[in-house]
Amino acid sequence: MLCTLTAGNALAEHRLGGGVNYWVMLKDLDDKDFDDKGLSYLVSYQYWKGPFGVELAGELLPKRLDETALAPQAYLLFGGTLYAGGGIGIIYSDGDFAKQPFFALKAGVNLELIPHTFVDISANYRFSNKEDLRDETKGVDTDTVFLGAAFRFAL
Repeated sequence: MLCTLTAGNALAEHRLGGGVNYWVMLKDLDDKDFDDKGLSYLVSYQYWKGPFGVELAGELLPKRLDETALAPQAYLLFGGTLYAGGGIGIIYSDGDFAKQPFFALKAGVNLELIPHTFVDISANYRFSNKEDLRDETKGVDTDTVFLGAAFRFAL
């Protein structure tokens, strides 16, 4: 079965694309004036060699905690049509990088629609120790779940 899942990725392949994520923070921030859910937009590059992959992505999160944020991130992936992996990233907002990175677990389905064209449907769980927010003395738990889709083209 593993051969079936990875057969489409037997040769090294570079993929470039973009997509959309819907995100929801797990901790309820009702007493704050922050949006704790929304849409984000990403561009991504993947390199697959057999069952191993690397993904580099840049994500734009408009109105994340009432600020526009950018999130560069990197993942190590394993699989093929079905894949899973882990990664790291950092939030950039209000002119500064976060003091600590976030860590992420990701799982998804990579489907080849037509030759060299893929749709990737994935779920992502991001967590960090705490995040400092303006108007807060100390950090707030901002663990977040992302559900998304991306289209990628093999180069």
